[in-house]
Amino acid sequence: MKTFGKLTLLFALIMFMFACQKEDANIEKKENKISDEVIAKVASLELNTDDIELRTETFPDGTSKEMYIIEGDVAISPAQLKSMQLYGGVTSEQYQTKNLVSVSGSRTIKVIGYTGSGYALTSKMKTGLQWAVNNYNRVNLKLKFELTFEASTNADIVVYQKSGAAGGMAGFPENGNPYKWVQIFSGLDSYNNNVIEHVIGHEIGHCLGFRHTDWWTRESCGGGGGESANPEGAIHIPGTPTDFDATSYMKACFNGYEDGEFNDNDIIALKYLY
Repeated sequence: MKTFGKLTLLFALIMFMFACQKEDANIEKKENKISDEVIAKVASLELNTDDIELRTETFPDGTSKEMYIIEGDVAISPAQLKSMQLYGGVTSEQYQTKNLVSVSGSRTIKVIGYTGSGYALTSKMKTGLQWAVNNYNRVNLKLKFELTFEASTNADIVVYQKSGAAGGMAGFPENGNPYKWVQIFSGLDSYNNNVIEHVIGHEIGHCLGFRHTDWWTRESCGGGGGESANPEGAIHIPGTPTDFDATSYMKACFNGYEDGEFNDNDIIALKYLY
């Protein structure tokens, strides 16, 4: 998730240059051009095709994987991208598809806030994570979240810190399981606990299958960029808006005034799906 400041033009430009870019010195960027085939596949899934990157991501368990980074904070491996079909693997607050986290009756999702060397969350990040998990549990979903803080990756979702500008990154579910790795970039620690709560909750939303509510215009990022609002690969969730939702957890960019809480549309979407 990216940030977009709204205090002054100068502040906005600074936030755009430094926060929106989310550059990470520890991430190897692939210099090869994204192929037309990949762009077409991303477009077929009704994801924004602007600024797709291919990177090698290294995770706290020591494994590495090539990932396409789409819409700034969504990570999809080449194998997952190839296997994803229309109506599968992507969801939004306003629109659902058919591939979500599998749940029968109820399911406990184990979440670890990572404390190990090199990837440990700060104290403020731990607080933000705890508050975000509390938000999900208060909605009374079929999914229940169990949070611990430890130097282990034995969990459904692992939230950890990496060096970089303010924001985070996660991915979509696969094989009925939530996406495992939630990166929280070190620059986010300069924000208050409510903003950190918002960003971590947003990234957990991706792990459950939610996509950006403003994926086509990225209006929360300053507007303009993106594609026409024609989400043919999605099924509208009854009771939620089809236009821009300025206070949604799942808007593409955040600002310094986020309160960290779900809005009514977020809760409607969560309860409908889970």
